[in-house]
Amino acid sequence: MFIQTQATPNPATIKFIPGQVVLERGLRDYQSVEEACNSPLAQRLFALQGVTGVFLANDFVSVSKADDTDWNMLKPMVMAALMEHLSMGQPILIEAEAEDDGAEDDEITAQIKELIASRVRPMVMMDGGDIEFDRFDDGIVYLTMRGACSGCPSSTATLKSGIEGMLKHFVPEVIEVRPSEG
Repeated sequence: MFIQTQATPNPATIKFIPGQVVLERGLRDYQSVEEACNSPLAQRLFALQGVTGVFLANDFVSVSKADDTDWNMLKPMVMAALMEHLSMGQPILIEAEAEDDGAEDDEITAQIKELIASRVRPMVMMDGGDIEFDRFDDGIVYLTMRGACSGCPSSTATLKSGIEGMLKHFVPEVIEVRPSEG
């Protein structure tokens, strides 16, 4: 197994691409070992000193590090942990989480979600992260950045100049885009 790595716009996060499916469907974003209780892979990565975040996607894993941790030391340990876990066929998740609450979206919300899924998410995932629609409220779209994009120095600029402009163009009801709180 050969694991490729890719720098992300967030210097605290590296994207690891194992050349095989990591998650069949959905995404998982863990900010602590406690949150990762349903993922043996994320728990293994959090066991490495300096790991502060693990983001699992279909074909990659993004790992975030503490400020006082050096990638030159951590990167080989992450690669070894990934290689051992994946090559032995150990489980990524031990339980499935609900993906959708089944609620019906209004026309504007559905249009915003579709634009994010088709135009924004693929670009954000190339950088080792993800973007999640939170809500549309009084003309304001609230989005959550995940993985490498969470805490990235350029995430605010991405939301404001890139995503906001695109959404305003296609959905006139959109006044502003803001990051979700919490």
